[in-house]
Amino acid sequence: MSIWERSRTRLIALIGVTALLTGVAAAPAHADEVEQVKNGGFDGTTDPFWSTAGMPMTIVNGQACVDVPGGTTNRWDVSIGQNDIPLVAGQSYRFGFDASGDAGHVVRAIVGLAVDPYDTYFEQSPVLGGLTHYEYTFTQGADTAQGQVAFQVGGSAEPWHFCVDNVSLVGGVPPEVYVPDTGPRVRVNQVAYVPKGPKTATVVTTVTTPLPWQLRNAAGVTVAAGQAQPRGTDVSSGQNVQTIDFSRFTTQGSGYTITADGDTSRPFDIGTADYQNLRADALKFYYTQRSGIEILDSLRPGYGRAAGHIDVAPNQGDGAVPCQAGVCDYTLDVRGGWYDAGDQGKYVVNGGISTWELLSEYERSKKVRTVNLAIPESGNRVPDILDEARWELNFLLEMQVPAGQPLAGMVHHKIHDQNWTGLPLLPSQDPQPRELHPVSTAATLNLAAVAAQAARVYQPFDAAFARRALSAAKTAYAAAKLNPSRYAPESDATGGGAYNDSNATDEFYWAAAELFLTTGEKSYEHDVLTSPLNTADIFGTGAFDWASTAAAGRLDLALVPSHLTGRAAVQASVVQGAEKYLAVQKAQAYGIPYAPANNMWDWGSNSAILNNMVVIASAFDLTGRSKYRDGVLTGLDYVLGRNALNRSYVTGYGEVSPQNTHSRWYAHELDPSLPHPPVGTLAGGANSSLQDPYAASKLAGCVAQFCYIDDIQSYSTNEEAINWNSALAWVSGFVAEQG
Repeated sequence: MSIWERSRTRLIALIGVTALLTGVAAAPAHADEVEQVKNGGFDGTTDPFWSTAGMPMTIVNGQACVDVPGGTTNRWDVSIGQNDIPLVAGQSYRFGFDASGDAGHVVRAIVGLAVDPYDTYFEQSPVLGGLTHYEYTFTQGADTAQGQVAFQVGGSAEPWHFCVDNVSLVGGVPPEVYVPDTGPRVRVNQVAYVPKGPKTATVVTTVTTPLPWQLRNAAGVTVAAGQAQPRGTDVSSGQNVQTIDFSRFTTQGSGYTITADGDTSRPFDIGTADYQNLRADALKFYYTQRSGIEILDSLRPGYGRAAGHIDVAPNQGDGAVPCQAGVCDYTLDVRGGWYDAGDQGKYVVNGGISTWELLSEYERSKKVRTVNLAIPESGNRVPDILDEARWELNFLLEMQVPAGQPLAGMVHHKIHDQNWTGLPLLPSQDPQPRELHPVSTAATLNLAAVAAQAARVYQPFDAAFARRALSAAKTAYAAAKLNPSRYAPESDATGGGAYNDSNATDEFYWAAAELFLTTGEKSYEHDVLTSPLNTADIFGTGAFDWASTAAAGRLDLALVPSHLTGRAAVQASVVQGAEKYLAVQKAQAYGIPYAPANNMWDWGSNSAILNNMVVIASAFDLTGRSKYRDGVLTGLDYVLGRNALNRSYVTGYGEVSPQNTHSRWYAHELDPSLPHPPVGTLAGGANSSLQDPYAASKLAGCVAQFCYIDDIQSYSTNEEAINWNSALAWVSGFVAEQG
C-alpha cells in the first residue's frame, strides 16, 4: 500500500469515526435519480408485473391485488414482481411501495436476481394491516441486467388478501448514512463484575485531562468515586477514551451505574450468579441447534419445532445421503448432529473444535458436571454436557468412510444442501437435496482427535461407546497418515461454507496429542514430540479456531495428566502464550486481548477474543497466579458491553444485546411467527472485511470495533455458530467459578 493509499484509508477511517461520534457525515456525490420500475402505479394494467401461476392480479382502486392461496410453506412459493431491472454495484437505491393485507400477515419485499441462483440483494418483511407506505435505502453489491423487484407472500396455512401500489426503485439517490446508537458514553460490562476481581469502565470523551467519576448504587447513592486515567486515541475504535478503575469496591448488588463527563452508564451487577446462568444458557444453545430430533417446546418454550432432515417431506433427509457426483457410490446415514450456524449444513471441522471445547470444559471443571441443561437426556446419570456433546459425536462418527470402501477410515468434510436456501426456513421445511462432500485430511484428523478425547471422557459412563470412539480415532489417524494432503477446496462453497484448509500439520499434532493422552502409547508420543508444532510458538492473533487447532493439542498436553516427555516445557509454553495475550490486553484501552494486524478484525472476532481468554485461563489453572484470572475477567467485559458500540454480544444479557442474528429459523426479523435467537447466543462480532452486502452497504469505512450490525442479513458480522458458543460456554464457566 502506497503512502497516498495509507493516508486515504486513514482519512476515510477518521470520517467514519467522526460520523459515529457526532452523528454528522458529509453528503456523498451521487448520480441523477432514475426510476427503475415500470408502471409501479398500476395505471390501468399490471404489465409488466407478473404473479405466480394460479394467483392472478386484479386492479382494485388503482392497486394491484391478489388472493393469496393458503397451504404453502415458504414466502417465495407465491409472489408478484417485475424482472429485467438493471442494477449497478456501488449505487444507492431507494426502494418504496404502499402495501396492505389481512392483519398480521407478512410480505417479504425483495430486490434480487431474477435467475438462478436467485441472490437476494435487499429484503424487508413488514407486518401488514391497513394501506401503509414503506421506504428503504440500500447500496447495491453486484452488477446485473437481470434484477428483480418482488413481493413474496407464501407461507400461510390460510388464504389471505394482499394489495400493493406505488412500487418504486430509484437509483442514484444519496446513500443513507448509518450511525449506530451507542447510548451513553460511559461503557461498562452490562452483566456483572466479579466482586474480588478487576472492575474497569471506559468513557468516550474529548477531554484529555483526568475526569472525575462516581459509582452509584441502585438507590442513586454514591458509593465510590475517583479520577479516570486518560488513554488517548484507542486504535480499535478511533475514539479518545479514559479508563475508570473501581476494582476496590467489592460490595455485591444490582443496578449499579457509573457517571463521568456528564453521562451515566447502563446498569450492571456485582456478583457471579449471572455467570452461572450464562454458562447454562450458552450450553442450552446446542439443543435448539440439533438436527434429526424434534425440539420440544416443553423444554424450550417458544423454540419447539419439528425434527429436521429425518426423511420426512419436504426434506429429502439425512438418512441415506449420497455423495456429490463422482465422489463415491455409497450413501451414509448422517442424521443427528448440530446445525453448524445460520444455515442447515453440518461440518466436521467446525463440529470437531466445538465438541472438543465442550469436552475440555468438562475435563477442567467439576462444577459443570452438575449443570442442568433441560434436554431430553437429563436425569440419566450422565452429565448433561456430555449428553449434548454426544449428539454431535455420533454424527462425526457417522461421517467416516466405511470399511471396504475406497479411502476407508477417512472422513467426509461436510454434508449440506445442494444449493443455498433462503431465509427464513425451518429445518423441517428444507426441500433441497443433501450431499456428502469429499473426504479431507483435516476432517479425518478432527474425528481422530475428538473421538480419542471422547474415549477417555465417556469411559466411566459408557465403556462400549468409549471403545467405539477410540477404534474410530485410531482408524482415522492411520487413514490420514496414508492421505496426508487431501484438502477441502475453497471453490466448494455452493449450498454451504467451504471450510477450506490447505495445511493439516496442526490437525496431525492435535490428533496425536489426544491419542497419546488417552492411550499412553509411545507411537503417538513420538508423533507429538517430532511435530515441529510441539516447540513452535502457536499462539497467534487468535489462539485457535476450526482451521488452527494446534493450540487444542497444546492445551490438553499441558492440562491433562500424562507422562509426556518434556511436559513442563509444554506447560511453560501455555503460560508464555498467556503472557503474550496479557501484553496485548494491557495495550488496548478497552482491555481486549486481541489486536489483529492492520486493525483488520476477523470474521467471528468475538470467538477469537474468547479463545484467547481460554489460553489465559489455562495459565491460571497451571500457575494459580491472579493476573491470569484478572485477564479473563477484563477480557469478558468487552463481550458483555464495555466496547465502542456499548452493547453486549450475547442475546438476553445486558441492557442492549443482539436480537437478529443470522439464522434461518431464529428469524423473527423476517417472520414474526418465528423466535428471536435463544438467550445465551453469541453473535460473531465486528468483522472488518464486511463480506455480506448488507454490512457493506451500512458500514463501509468502519473502524474495527464499529464493523458490526445487528441485522439478520449480516451473516459476516452477526451470525451465530456452534464454535462461537463453545468458547462462550467455556469462558463463562470459568468466570462462574471465580466467586
